[in-house]
Amino acid sequence: MTIFAAGTPAPEVAATPRETTRTARTRHYVMTPPTFFAVEYAINPWMDPDVVVDPGAAMRQWEALRQTYQGLGHTVELVDSVAGLPDMVYAANGGLVVNGNAVVARFAYPQRAAEADAYADWMHRNGYPPRTTRHVNEGQGDLLVAGSLLLAGFGFRTERRAHDEIAAIVGMPVVSLELVDPRFYHLDTALAVLDDTTIAYYPPAFSDHSRAVLAELFPDAIEVASADAYVLGLNAVSDGLHVVLPAAATGFIEQLHAAGFRPVGVDLSELLKGGGSVKCCTLEVYQ
Repeated sequence: MTIFAAGTPAPEVAATPRETTRTARTRHYVMTPPTFFAVEYAINPWMDPDVVVDPGAAMRQWEALRQTYQGLGHTVELVDSVAGLPDMVYAANGGLVVNGNAVVARFAYPQRAAEADAYADWMHRNGYPPRTTRHVNEGQGDLLVAGSLLLAGFGFRTERRAHDEIAAIVGMPVVSLELVDPRFYHLDTALAVLDDTTIAYYPPAFSDHSRAVLAELFPDAIEVASADAYVLGLNAVSDGLHVVLPAAATGFIEQLHAAGFRPVGVDLSELLKGGGSVKCCTLEVYQ
């Protein structure tokens, strides 16, 4: 049933009872401040150039997110904002760094193309020589590490053909997942990795086949309701215990508590105007 890119067999994920004891692991994040954030064009259903953005509020909300990570003991590095790139705050889209291997984004829209140069520079400076793909990939927007697997979205931004390229670069089995609802244009808007074997997701965002794949691989997954998905509640970041997510996703917060996680709600309502939230603002360096 499950399709893995590059012909790599998938390791089995044991169908064990849901744990109630969770363990945090120190993480390494890369972020870009919203110095030039604005909604100047519409390249996803959340964006409306007629909506007024409060730059001060956006910066305060972003700074609160950065301080939340640091307060949890995580490392946060910064990539400088570049004038003329209003979406650069969504650092997750800049690429993928895992096990010392780096893939830089190849953006679908020309408005964001130059962001790849800034994130490639950061990768070079930090000892991760970036590799490029022939086909469109939008970094951790569509590429999420779950233990030994790389979950990879396609359908709106990242091309399915890029999955094979990325699998070859990072040396991991890739699970291709088709997105079918344009409101959930990146995988990280419809699915959150909570620990190496636990995910949460919004089933209607995926094709029938991809829902079956997720049910097979993650039988204890948390299925999130529409009310929480529609505030981008799944655009969350977890260290294995603490889950930082939009505070408006109140139902998902209750589900996380019940599953033994510690949800940490934050307000990123200004940045939601560009179609992003917690995970969009956070590029994780997977060790």
